[in-house]
Amino acid sequence: MASPPLPKLFLLFTAMAMAALAQHSSVHLHFYLHDIPSGPNATAVVAASGPKPAPSAGPPSLFNFGDVVVIDDPLTEGPNLSASKLVGRAQGFYVLASQGPADPALLLTTSLVFTEGRHAGSTLVILSRDAVLAPVRELPVVGGSGAFRWARGYVLVKTYALNSTNGNAILEWDVYVHY
Repeated sequence: MASPPLPKLFLLFTAMAMAALAQHSSVHLHFYLHDIPSGPNATAVVAASGPKPAPSAGPPSLFNFGDVVVIDDPLTEGPNLSASKLVGRAQGFYVLASQGPADPALLLTTSLVFTEGRHAGSTLVILSRDAVLAPVRELPVVGGSGAFRWARGYVLVKTYALNSTNGNAILEWDVYVHY
Protein backbone atom coordinates (compact mmCIF):
# COMPACT_ATOMS: atom_id res chain seq x y z
CA MET A 1 0.00 0.00 0.00
CA ALA A 2 1.45 3.32 -1.06
CA SER A 3 1.52 6.20 1.40
CA PRO A 4 0.15 9.60 0.33
CA PRO A 5 2.70 12.12 -0.90
CA LEU A 6 2.58 14.22 2.29
CA PRO A 7 5.76 16.24 1.64
CA LYS A 8 4.43 17.31 -1.77
CA LEU A 9 1.01 18.22 -0.32
CA PHE A 10 2.68 20.18 2.48
CA LEU A 11 4.79 22.14 -0.01
CA LEU A 12 1.75 22.81 -2.19
CA PHE A 13 -0.34 24.12 0.74
CA THR A 14 2.58 26.21 2.01
CA ALA A 15 3.04 27.80 -1.41
CA MET A 16 -0.72 28.52 -1.66
CA ALA A 17 -0.74 30.13 1.81
CA MET A 18 2.26 32.30 0.99
CA ALA A 19 0.68 33.42 -2.28
CA ALA A 20 -2.54 34.34 -0.46
CA LEU A 21 -0.63 36.34 2.17
CA ALA A 22 1.40 38.15 -0.49
CA GLN A 23 -1.82 39.63 -1.89
CA HIS A 24 -2.69 41.35 1.40
CA SER A 25 -1.42 44.54 2.99
CA SER A 26 -1.20 46.00 6.45
CA VAL A 27 -1.50 49.66 7.35
CA HIS A 28 -1.41 51.92 10.39
CA LEU A 29 -3.76 54.91 10.25
CA HIS A 30 -3.70 57.77 12.75
CA PHE A 31 -6.38 60.45 13.06
CA TYR A 32 -8.66 62.30 15.48
CA LEU A 33 -12.42 61.80 15.83
CA HIS A 34 -14.49 64.81 16.91
CA ASP A 35 -17.73 63.81 18.68
CA ILE A 36 -19.82 66.97 19.11
CA PRO A 37 -23.21 66.45 20.81
CA SER A 38 -23.77 70.17 21.50
CA GLY A 39 -24.24 73.40 19.62
CA PRO A 40 -25.65 74.28 16.21
CA ASN A 41 -23.19 72.03 14.34
CA ALA A 42 -23.70 68.90 16.45
CA THR A 43 -22.33 65.71 14.90
CA ALA A 44 -23.92 63.41 17.51
CA VAL A 45 -27.67 63.48 18.25
CA VAL A 46 -29.87 61.43 20.56
CA ALA A 47 -32.20 59.45 18.27
CA ALA A 48 -33.91 57.47 21.03
CA SER A 49 -33.92 57.99 24.78
CA GLY A 50 -33.72 55.29 27.42
CA PRO A 51 -35.77 55.50 30.61
CA LYS A 52 -35.07 58.59 32.67
CA PRO A 53 -33.21 57.80 35.89
CA ALA A 54 -34.48 58.86 39.29
CA PRO A 55 -33.17 62.28 40.36
CA SER A 56 -29.84 62.09 42.17
CA ALA A 57 -27.75 64.47 44.20
CA GLY A 58 -24.99 64.51 41.58
CA PRO A 59 -24.79 66.58 38.42
CA PRO A 60 -27.07 65.52 35.54
CA SER A 61 -25.44 63.33 32.94
CA LEU A 62 -25.47 64.16 29.25
CA PHE A 63 -26.57 60.65 28.25
CA ASN A 64 -28.50 57.97 30.13
CA PHE A 65 -28.56 54.17 30.01
CA GLY A 66 -30.33 53.11 26.80
CA ASP A 67 -29.84 56.35 24.88
CA VAL A 68 -29.10 55.80 21.19
CA VAL A 69 -26.86 58.47 19.67
CA VAL A 70 -26.44 58.73 15.89
CA ILE A 71 -23.10 60.14 14.73
CA ASP A 72 -21.57 61.74 11.67
CA ASP A 73 -18.27 62.73 13.29
CA PRO A 74 -15.38 64.32 11.36
CA LEU A 75 -12.02 62.54 11.24
CA THR A 76 -9.03 64.88 10.98
CA GLU A 77 -5.24 64.57 10.71
CA GLY A 78 -4.70 66.63 13.87
CA PRO A 79 -6.64 67.40 17.05
CA ASN A 80 -7.68 70.92 16.02
CA LEU A 81 -10.92 70.59 14.04
CA SER A 82 -10.72 73.97 12.31
CA ALA A 83 -7.00 73.79 11.47
CA SER A 84 -6.66 70.11 10.50
CA LYS A 85 -7.27 68.40 7.19
CA LEU A 86 -10.49 66.37 7.06
CA VAL A 87 -9.69 62.75 6.10
CA GLY A 88 -13.13 61.20 6.53
CA ARG A 89 -16.20 60.70 8.73
CA ALA A 90 -17.30 58.23 11.40
CA GLN A 91 -20.92 57.42 10.58
CA GLY A 92 -23.02 55.13 12.76
CA PHE A 93 -24.33 55.09 16.30
CA TYR A 94 -23.52 54.35 19.90
CA VAL A 95 -25.73 53.22 22.73
CA LEU A 96 -25.04 53.87 26.39
CA ALA A 97 -24.93 50.18 27.33
CA SER A 98 -23.86 50.21 30.98
CA GLN A 99 -26.01 51.11 33.96
CA GLY A 100 -23.29 51.90 36.46
CA PRO A 101 -21.88 55.44 36.53
CA ALA A 102 -18.51 54.13 37.73
CA ASP A 103 -17.82 52.27 34.47
CA PRO A 104 -19.68 53.95 31.59
CA ALA A 105 -19.52 51.94 28.39
CA LEU A 106 -20.90 52.37 24.91
CA LEU A 107 -21.81 49.85 22.28
CA LEU A 108 -20.16 51.51 19.27
CA THR A 109 -21.17 50.61 15.74
CA THR A 110 -19.59 52.82 13.11
CA SER A 111 -18.21 52.94 9.61
CA LEU A 112 -15.05 54.98 9.11
CA VAL A 113 -15.63 56.53 5.69
CA PHE A 114 -12.38 57.81 4.17
CA THR A 115 -12.67 60.80 1.83
CA GLU A 116 -9.01 61.74 1.30
CA GLY A 117 -5.74 60.05 0.45
CA ARG A 118 -5.06 56.65 -1.02
CA HIS A 119 -8.00 55.07 0.87
CA ALA A 120 -10.61 57.60 -0.34
CA GLY A 121 -13.90 55.85 -1.02
CA SER A 122 -13.08 52.94 1.30
CA THR A 123 -14.56 52.15 4.71
CA LEU A 124 -13.62 50.28 7.87
CA VAL A 125 -16.30 48.88 10.18
CA ILE A 126 -15.98 48.98 13.98
CA LEU A 127 -18.30 47.07 16.32
CA SER A 128 -17.35 46.98 19.98
CA ARG A 129 -17.82 47.89 23.60
CA ASP A 130 -16.06 51.17 24.40
CA ALA A 131 -15.24 51.64 28.10
CA VAL A 132 -15.00 55.41 27.80
CA LEU A 133 -13.09 56.08 31.04
CA ALA A 134 -10.27 53.63 30.27
CA PRO A 135 -7.07 55.45 29.26
CA VAL A 136 -6.71 53.26 26.15
CA ARG A 137 -9.49 51.19 24.62
CA GLU A 138 -9.03 48.42 22.07
CA LEU A 139 -11.83 48.09 19.51
CA PRO A 140 -11.95 45.44 16.77
CA VAL A 141 -12.10 46.19 13.06
CA VAL A 142 -14.67 43.68 11.79
CA GLY A 143 -14.71 44.46 8.08
CA GLY A 144 -14.44 47.05 5.37
CA SER A 145 -15.11 47.97 1.78
CA GLY A 146 -13.17 49.24 -1.22
CA ALA A 147 -9.44 48.97 -0.56
CA PHE A 148 -10.30 47.52 2.87
CA ARG A 149 -12.46 44.62 1.64
CA TRP A 150 -12.07 41.69 4.07
CA ALA A 151 -10.27 43.94 6.57
CA ARG A 152 -9.45 42.76 10.08
CA GLY A 153 -7.58 44.58 12.78
CA TYR A 154 -7.94 46.73 15.84
CA VAL A 155 -8.14 50.34 16.96
CA LEU A 156 -6.48 51.87 20.01
CA VAL A 157 -8.59 54.83 21.17
CA LYS A 158 -7.44 57.49 23.64
CA THR A 159 -9.46 60.44 24.87
CA TYR A 160 -7.45 63.47 23.79
CA ALA A 161 -9.90 66.05 25.20
CA LEU A 162 -13.33 65.94 26.85
CA ASN A 163 -15.59 68.82 27.83
CA SER A 164 -17.59 67.40 30.74
CA THR A 165 -20.13 70.24 30.51
CA ASN A 166 -21.29 69.77 26.91
CA GLY A 167 -19.91 66.28 26.14
CA ASN A 168 -17.77 67.38 23.19
CA ALA A 169 -14.86 64.98 22.83
CA ILE A 170 -11.74 64.62 20.72
CA LEU A 171 -10.55 61.02 20.47
CA GLU A 172 -7.17 59.94 19.13
CA TRP A 173 -7.44 56.81 16.97
CA ASP A 174 -4.58 54.50 15.98
CA VAL A 175 -5.94 51.93 13.53
CA TYR A 176 -3.95 48.79 12.67
CA VAL A 177 -5.58 46.89 9.84
CA HIS A 178 -4.75 43.93 7.64
CA TYR A 179 -6.60 43.70 4.33
